Amino acid sequence: MTVLAKGPHAGYRANHAKGIVLTGSFTPSASAATLSKAPHFLQTVPVTVRFSNPTGIPTLPDASPNASPHGIAIRFQLPEGAVTDIVSISYNGFPVATPEDFLLFLNAVASTKPDSPKPTPVEQFLATHPAAMKFVSTPKPAPVSFSTLAFYGVNAFQFTNAKGQTEYARYRIEPLDGMKALTPEQASAAAPNYLMDELPTRVAKGPVKFRISAQIAAKGDSINDGTAVWPDDRPQIELGILSLDKMSPDSAAAEKLLAFNPLLLTDGIAPSADPVLLSRPIAYSVSVVRRLTTK
Repeated sequence: MTVLAKGPHAGYRANHAKGIVLTGSFTPSASAATLSKAPHFLQTVPVTVRFSNPTGIPTLPDASPNASPHGIAIRFQLPEGAVTDIVSISYNGFPVATPEDFLLFLNAVASTKPDSPKPTPVEQFLATHPAAMKFVSTPKPAPVSFSTLAFYGVNAFQFTNAKGQTEYARYRIEPLDGMKALTPEQASAAAPNYLMDELPTRVAKGPVKFRISAQIAAKGDSINDGTAVWPDDRPQIELGILSLDKMSPDSAAAEKLLAFNPLLLTDGIAPSADPVLLSRPIAYSVSVVRRLTTK
């Protein structure tokens, strides 16, 4: 990731380097407890949220084609000082199914140069990995705002309610303002930091809200492969409303210390056996150490 980002960039994440932090609350719906006994599905809790652009380049323009899919990371503050996280992106699916293929993908991108002979290393990889080809070729228009993006959990989790009933599901996070994108002309004219500048102005006028739902796996759906997107007709259970009403007073300092972890779970939510999900905390921990110690 450092090679791809032309870094290292001291004090920044290896990926999703550019971001902005807000705070607010999550209020569960009446149906949330039917899926899970997790404490934040039973009562309103405070949240800290980071929106971000991908790549390790902290100066990447917000409307750049390389700035999507964007990310959202949500930290729920649970009773007695506990926390749990959701980490999602603004694209429904992941380019690869295993950590090994993800490393091959990154190495193929890093080794592809402007003068690389055809087919280039990345072209060779994409030709043999259809999910990755779809991931990079699907249009991802620049959003009007972080608040007009939908986000998707590409990894499944096992949810257990108070009766001991279990379901596998993936998160969906949808903006109550609706999804809105810039036109190509608007994106070309957008300021480099337009997303980061727009959000504080919007929040000053009123809370930014999202509906968090769980898309339920049907029998036969792959729960351990992020490239296997489930059909839209799968049932969804509304979990609650995420309401963001304040900017972090020092977003840069907060970003440096925050370390979101999708396996930082609570009673009522357990990981699937998705190998990409299970490998994430290891990579994140390395990134945190480097971020805090690289000068």
